[in-house]
Amino acid sequence: MRNYIAKDRPRDTSYGGNRHFPETAELRDMPNPSIVWALHDGKPGMASQVMGLAEALNLAVVEKRLAVRAPWRSLPPQLWLRPLAALGGDGDRLEPPWPDIVVGCGRNSVAPALAVKRASGGGTFWVQVQDPHFARDRIDLMVVPAHDRTEGPNVIHTVGAVHRVTPEKLALESTRFAYLFGELPRPLVAVLLGGSNRAYRVTRGRAETFAAQLTTLADRGYGVAITPSRRTAPEVVTLLRERLADRKIFLWDGGGDNPYFGLLGSADAIVATADSVSMISEAAATGKPVHIVDLDGGSAKFDRFHEAMRAAGTTRPFTGTIEQWRYDPPDDTARAAAEIKRRLALRLDRAA
Repeated sequence: MRNYIAKDRPRDTSYGGNRHFPETAELRDMPNPSIVWALHDGKPGMASQVMGLAEALNLAVVEKRLAVRAPWRSLPPQLWLRPLAALGGDGDRLEPPWPDIVVGCGRNSVAPALAVKRASGGGTFWVQVQDPHFARDRIDLMVVPAHDRTEGPNVIHTVGAVHRVTPEKLALESTRFAYLFGELPRPLVAVLLGGSNRAYRVTRGRAETFAAQLTTLADRGYGVAITPSRRTAPEVVTLLRERLADRKIFLWDGGGDNPYFGLLGSADAIVATADSVSMISEAAATGKPVHIVDLDGGSAKFDRFHEAMRAAGTTRPFTGTIEQWRYDPPDDTARAAAEIKRRLALRLDRAA
């Protein structure tokens, strides 16, 4: 679902799911209203990160979903000769007036974000989520997970991924979807189900073990609510549905509005598969116990991320039982937004 009220108009950021940072004194000299463009190619993980960071600035946000034409969508950004001409008509246009801030996430946002900065005469402040490995010296601020090991004067490190989870959004969405989860047993366990990717594999054996563990939880009186992702293999969903068929559970079938944030807000504990930094970061933002389901495979980057989360006391391995503990939720999104504001203020001071 698109997140702005009308095409190419600033979003109404008054609803409860967004942060409400007051505009800082340091930014009072920026054009009013200050406009933020949030660039992504429609992939949910990219959209969540770029929109979460853009919303945290508490400025007018215009979401720009980019539809990239062939052959450009298959090429690295350094080969995009005319980035704005590479965008297809079924996506959003990038044209003046140029924004005060552009926030991009994902490979397909990099060349368009650079083109916007150039077209604005350097006036647009460019923020890129994740290291694009291109035009690093032109980016005003890169927001990069520490496990990527990217360094530089224009880099701020996060523990995990930036995201859209806020207390206000969780409260609003848990109320909105109470009809789905309200009658499930308590404690309620949210199961965030990912899938195979370049680092991990969800094997049949691993899925069978996990299904047996969830069945045991349900038999012990826990409520179980499962939300698959786009990467979740259909056979894994079918397996879980069959194994849990006689239990009172919730398994989202992909129809209607996604109850993901409502589930995060309603749950007493969260179980997430190990394959998604974004999914685990969103779970950790709730402050609730987060158990991680190990999968076959892995990588050095994922290992560093999971080690950092365990060392901070944020996550624990899932062994079939639910534990209770407390931790301070990571504040990556708010910290990154504050750093954007700080650097913008320094730019304004230098220009004065």
